[in-house]
Amino acid sequence: MAASSFDVIVIGAGAAGLAAAAELVAAGRSVLLLEARDRVGGRVWTRREPDLPAPIELGAEFIHGHAPITRALLARSGSSSIDCSDLHLSLQQGELRPRDGFFVRVLQAMQGSELLAREDMSFDDFLDRLPLSAEERQFARRMAEGFDAADTARASARALRTEWTGDILGDTPQSRPRDGYERLLAALAAGLPRERLQLRSPVQSVRWSKGSVQVAGECLGAPFEAHGARAIVTLPLGVLQQTSPTLGAVRFTPELEAKQAALQRLASGPVVKVLLRFASCFWEDVHGGRYREVSFLHLPDAEVPTFWTQAPAHVPLLVAWAGGARARHLASKATPADIVRAATASLQPLFGKGLEVARQLEGYHYHDWQQDPYACGAYSYVTVGGDDARETLARPLDATLHFAGEATDTAGEAGTVEGALRSGIRAAREVLAAAPA
Repeated sequence: MAASSFDVIVIGAGAAGLAAAAELVAAGRSVLLLEARDRVGGRVWTRREPDLPAPIELGAEFIHGHAPITRALLARSGSSSIDCSDLHLSLQQGELRPRDGFFVRVLQAMQGSELLAREDMSFDDFLDRLPLSAEERQFARRMAEGFDAADTARASARALRTEWTGDILGDTPQSRPRDGYERLLAALAAGLPRERLQLRSPVQSVRWSKGSVQVAGECLGAPFEAHGARAIVTLPLGVLQQTSPTLGAVRFTPELEAKQAALQRLASGPVVKVLLRFASCFWEDVHGGRYREVSFLHLPDAEVPTFWTQAPAHVPLLVAWAGGARARHLASKATPADIVRAATASLQPLFGKGLEVARQLEGYHYHDWQQDPYACGAYSYVTVGGDDARETLARPLDATLHFAGEATDTAGEAGTVEGALRSGIRAAREVLAAAPA
C-alpha cells in the first residue's frame, strides 16, 4: 500500500485519540486516525440487547465527578447523564446493612497525617501507620483494589490520597451516560472525514526524528505506511509497557528512553467485570423489597466482592466486579463461565435457600481486558515514588511525538473517560502550539 502523508497521525481511536483527532480536524489539520480494532472506543465498549432498556458497557460505565468535557459531549450528541442511586449495602455479620462511614474516617486520617511529607510509601505501609481500626484498614485496602484496580503493596500512598480527596470521589456527582458511552464516541467521530479513520489497522512500528514520523503496520492483513510531521500516541499504558514483539506491541525507533522511568512507576491494574442478565429483577422483591432501590452490594469476603444494579432504572441486569488481586485470581480461571459461577455463588448467601440465583440467570457479557492485546489491563495507577510519572509520560518528545490517554492525565482524573478526553485535547493543542497554521 502506498504511503500517505499527513500533518498528524493519531495512534489509537479510544476516547483520547478521538478527542485529539476532532480537535485537530476542527483546526484545519490533515489527520490520519489509526485503530487496531474493528471499532472505535478502545476500553469504552457499548453493546446492546434489543429487549434490554439499558446499555451493556463492557468497559467504562460511570461518569465520575463533574466531568465537564464528558457532559458537554453528551449534550452535543443529544444525550445526557442520569444520576446513580447512592444506596450502598454491605454484608456485615451475615446481614446487609448500610455501609458504615469508613470512607469519611479513612479520609480524615489520611488528610491529617504528615507521614507523606518527606517520602512516599506503599498504601499498605501508610494504612498500617494511621490511627485506624482493623475494619477501616480493610475497607481502605479493598476500596483501593476495587476502585483503583491497585495492588496496595505497590500503589503510591501519595497518589491515592490525592485522588481520593479530589473531584471523582466523595460527595461529587456519580452518574452514567443515559444512552451509553457510544453516543459520546459517535459525536466525536462524526466530525472526522470517513477516509481519515482507518480501522483494523494495528500499528507495528514508529520511526521518528524531529519533525518527521513514519508509521507502519497492517490494514486488513496488507502492509501500510503513513508519514506525518507529528504523531499523537494514545496507546494504553499496558501496551506501552510491552517489551517483547507480541501482538499489539509497537516498536519505536529510536526507543522511548525518556519515558522508561515513568513507565516503571505506573501500573496497569486488572479488573473483572461481568454483566449478568437475569429473567427478572428478583432482588427487588425478596426480603420485603428491602433491596429495591439499592445501587451497590458489597460482599467484602466473597470471591466476587462488588455488585451494582442499574438504579434508578429497574433493569434485570447486575454488574459483578472485582479489581486488583481478586481480579487477577478470577481472571486466571479456566473460562468466563467459571467466573460467572463464582459471581452467582458470591451472591447466593444474600437470598438464602428459597431462591437459587444461578437458575435466574439468562446470560452474561464479559470481556477480558487483561488478555486483550490492545489494552493489556483496565486502567492505570501510580506506584511508590511515581509522583511525576504521569507528567513525564505526557511530555512531548522533540515537539514530534505527543502522548495522550488516561495514564497521562495530570488533572486528577486518570483512569476515567474524562481524563482520557482531557488528555487528547491537551495533546492536540500542544501540536497546534508547536506548529501554528
